Amino acid sequence: MKIAKVIGNIWATRKEERLAGYKLLIVQPVNILDGSPDRAPIVAADMIGAGMGETVIIVGGSSARSAAGDMSVPVDATVVGIVDDQEFDPGILEEKEAVKP
Repeated sequence: MKIAKVIGNIWATRKEERLAGYKLLIVQPVNILDGSPDRAPIVAADMIGAGMGETVIIVGGSSARSAAGDMSVPVDATVVGIVDDQEFDPGILEEKEAVKP
């Protein structure tokens, strides 16, 4: 699973028939620690009704197809959750870095 920010919508009147009924979003994967962009934006099928600007959880590969409810659906990424809040302790990362040989 990865964290991403919803940055847009995609409307496709003509598309592969197995994509009919799926809402498509443009999502920007982000670094979970600081929210900075992690790579190029991608298209994800939205299974839960996420909106513009929301931070979401996405899955890829066979997990994305499984989350879409049909292993034959041609999707590479699926939105499976909306992040309400997140918390982490940067001190834990610093401790692990200090222990590395």
